[in-house]
Amino acid sequence: MGKGLNMLKECLVNVRTRSPLVHNITNYVTVNDVANVLLACGASPIMADDLGEVEEITALCGGLAINIGTLNKDTIPAMFAAGRKAKELGHPVVLDPVGAGASKLRTETAIRLLQEIRPDAVRGNISEIKSLVFGSGSTKGVDADVADAVTEDNLDGAIAFVKEFARKEGCIAAVTGAIDLVSDGDRCFVIRNGRPEMGRITGTGCQLTALLAAFLVANPDKPLEAAAAAVCAMGLAGEIGWENMGPTDGNSTYRNRLIDAIFRMDGDTLAKGAKYEIR
Repeated sequence: MGKGLNMLKECLVNVRTRSPLVHNITNYVTVNDVANVLLACGASPIMADDLGEVEEITALCGGLAINIGTLNKDTIPAMFAAGRKAKELGHPVVLDPVGAGASKLRTETAIRLLQEIRPDAVRGNISEIKSLVFGSGSTKGVDADVADAVTEDNLDGAIAFVKEFARKEGCIAAVTGAIDLVSDGDRCFVIRNGRPEMGRITGTGCQLTALLAAFLVANPDKPLEAAAAAVCAMGLAGEIGWENMGPTDGNSTYRNRLIDAIFRMDGDTLAKGAKYEIR
């Protein structure tokens, strides 16, 4: 097993053994699945979004995941308060700019969070990340616009774009899609795990954002490798979950199979199944 594969294995093992507590300010569409995937990987979730308690909850936890999927006037100030507290305490913060580019509120809130909180990692599809860079975008609801998709044909340009974003913002950039790109501004993991059917389940991106937070908390000395391990694990879980589908199973069952695959995954399985190169 190569050094890189050993590193991915170690990152997963650290999550299992250190059981990080992760505060999630996430959207109400996927909150249950986010909690369950954190439990499946060995972490512990707390879901709290009231301004009256988010700073206290954040202080109890090792990391914070902010997901803007269902923004409202109450949760926005809570996100900023929790984010500031986490940064004050040196806790990793992951931002998921869900649907940035789809509305003025989402785009402006995501950009403010990026600029004022300075998250340690940003996870989104390529359209959402472009919206953070350019202030507008062409997201299809909360999905990437097909015109933005990362393909083998535009891969070199996409890698350069993601590296520049990570370098400029001083964060780990995790851009997910058919090909996943994870960069710290210097190196970029090009990851080819996953199944297209994962896009038929609401919340796989939200779950990955929470996994990223857990992996970053458990592996403070290697954030790039931790983020890459989380992305590989989620994609691999999608592959394993699909392999276990029965002839009458659909997307509801697939969601459960995916979470089960995270629950059953060990370091050796991740190291054996991870498909990536470093550019």
